[in-house]
Amino acid sequence: MNGWPETLEVGLIGSFTNSSYEDITRAASVAKQATDNGFKARAEFTITPGSEQVRYTVERDGYLDTFEKMGGVVLANACGPGIGQWARHSTDPNRKNSIVTSYNRNFSKRNDGNPNTHAFVASPEITTALAIAGSLTFNPLTDYLTNDKGEKFKLEEPLGIEMPQKGFAVEDAGFQAPAEDGTKVEVLVSPTSDRLQILEPFKAWEGTDLKGLKLLIKAKGKCTTDHISMAGPWLKFRGHLDNISNNMLIGALNFFNEKTDTVKNQLTGEYGSVPAVQRAYKAAGVGSIVVGDENYGEGSSREHAAMEPRFLGVRAVLVKSFARIHETNLKKQGMLGLTFADKEDYNKILEDDSIDIIGLTGFTPGKQLQLVLNHADGTIDTIYVNHTYNEQQIEWFKAGAALNIIREGDRNLE
Repeated sequence: MNGWPETLEVGLIGSFTNSSYEDITRAASVAKQATDNGFKARAEFTITPGSEQVRYTVERDGYLDTFEKMGGVVLANACGPGIGQWARHSTDPNRKNSIVTSYNRNFSKRNDGNPNTHAFVASPEITTALAIAGSLTFNPLTDYLTNDKGEKFKLEEPLGIEMPQKGFAVEDAGFQAPAEDGTKVEVLVSPTSDRLQILEPFKAWEGTDLKGLKLLIKAKGKCTTDHISMAGPWLKFRGHLDNISNNMLIGALNFFNEKTDTVKNQLTGEYGSVPAVQRAYKAAGVGSIVVGDENYGEGSSREHAAMEPRFLGVRAVLVKSFARIHETNLKKQGMLGLTFADKEDYNKILEDDSIDIIGLTGFTPGKQLQLVLNHADGTIDTIYVNHTYNEQQIEWFKAGAALNIIREGDRNLE
């Protein structure tokens, strides 16, 4: 078992993946077999419907009642445990343990912030079966379960219903129509709130090349949107950009010391957390650059992963390759998302580098930019970088963000 705890503590289905009506019915067919045989789940079991329409419909058709009879707990329609937002019941939150989910991501610390949680991914019906047995070693195809009366039974193949026979239904879909005249709408946010904050537009490009950028971090290996902007408890600050920015890149592995959330502040020579160092650069009016590895920004299409570095003064992200959605998110926020023309140039980036980005005054689709790496020993390396900006996206960069252009267009309509 590779040292994984055999006992299964929690089984979780639903959330943003595998939470359709058919998924729920397949899992419920397994749960019903357990309750029909006088058996309840031995592991904690949670169900997160994919939408209010799905929740309302499966409740109407009796499936949520089936889960509850098995000992399951139905959670709100949201990402929930899929991004670490749930009440993990544990006597020791750092204990080595095993859980199974039907989600599509199981990065370290993704589900509960505990690096010792071994999160396995399975279909909703397999997750349900394992939660019933309470063990990772249970094979529903061959193994028998024994209820409190000593009666043995084996689970049969689950049955799923693709579409509800009575059709989908919902009482409150959650949509609230906007005011016909939005000019009279006033948004009031307490200045002392730590959960909500009025956004200020990002500044437009200065119209010059960017020089003297400090290297904030050279991330090594996998750097997902969870590494860039952790979820879980942090999401309570998702409406407050300043506060949530305190999680920026705290999960990224620093190439130079093999540590997370510890980077060198070139202004002081001391090491500190990534957000703290970046805030020091911002306070000093110094821009910075983030360097990454392959498929940088994979995972959730989390907009905060692009908004936070933009807000704190990072000017460019240079990587071997981007995950597509994150690259687009960077562009929308007026950031420079660049890739090495020669991936081996990643090795030329040194910890104390001061970096210039040359060619922005002639920024056009398909045209490479130059980066001048000014090393601490006085030597210089010049490398070429690529980009995928089209004409419209270049305008986003020049305006400071795509939203700035939209806001300007709205004012012109007035």
